[in-house]
Amino acid sequence: MNDLPQISVAVIGCGHWGKNLVRNFSELGALKAVSDPDPAIQNAMRETYNIPAREIGDIFGDATIDAVVIAAPAEMHHQVALEALEAGKHVFVEKPVTLTMEHARELCDVAERTKKTLMVGHLLQYHPAFLKLKQMVRAGELGKIRYIYSRRLSIGKLRVHENVLWSFAPHDISMILALAGQAPDQVVGFSGNFLQPSISDFASVQMSFENGIKAHVEVSWLNPTKEQRLVIVGEKGSVIFDDQADWPEKLVMYRHRAEIVDGAPVLEKADATPIDVAPGEPLRNECTHFLKFCQTGETPYTDGREAMAVLKVLQDGDAGENVWTGVSVQ
Repeated sequence: MNDLPQISVAVIGCGHWGKNLVRNFSELGALKAVSDPDPAIQNAMRETYNIPAREIGDIFGDATIDAVVIAAPAEMHHQVALEALEAGKHVFVEKPVTLTMEHARELCDVAERTKKTLMVGHLLQYHPAFLKLKQMVRAGELGKIRYIYSRRLSIGKLRVHENVLWSFAPHDISMILALAGQAPDQVVGFSGNFLQPSISDFASVQMSFENGIKAHVEVSWLNPTKEQRLVIVGEKGSVIFDDQADWPEKLVMYRHRAEIVDGAPVLEKADATPIDVAPGEPLRNECTHFLKFCQTGETPYTDGREAMAVLKVLQDGDAGENVWTGVSVQ
């Protein structure tokens, strides 16, 4: 990467999550400007990282800024990303890419026309443990995949503008689609609205794939404990990716054997085998990948087309009355 042109970045939206992007791009030596509608947040970023705070229009008009990172509210993603791409900037936008398929498709088309990178913040696809898991699946170490399930549960933080499916599930859906290697041909969802009539607090989505894989995602922000676990079950073995576990146990394989022999079920259990994964901050990995993709022109693991597939599952699986209060997603 050192032999390629350095990429300069401006972060738009420096609040709850954006501040982490600011920190990472600063430590990577790529941060050139920030922008946030809250003067206190904007000034804090400017003073902490010794970089200018600028209006969005000024950032788009500055030829020395190569890329923008968008951590603004989701209803702003389409317009800000579109203007950035039209201004000739590479774009990293947090999930969800947009609130409608039409807007997501437009961003993809403009990125392809302008030959600029469009990457979406499906963070866990850049987690070292998931990268290792995806490599194992591609290499056939688990054999034919039978089913995948993911649970992302916690107590809080409660939202009033988005439901739990759109808040929590994009990461899990993105991982499942990457492991399955295709989009599902059937999606069924159900949810529960307990605190607010139009905002689901619990949701579950079932997916079926043409290649025979079945998958399930469960999300809740009313669960008594926190759980972030992805389980993939194959013919030759099963792997658990537990992001709550310590690094030596984040990725664990079980070589259980379950099959039918001469008409009778045979089950042989095996001990857990930890998979060696080098520790690393997923967000730092994601930011580093974005800079590399901008430099080389490679397609991101989570580009606009991948984000469209995730968005389609979200829309098909959302059983609530509204996804985003005050905003239509149809």
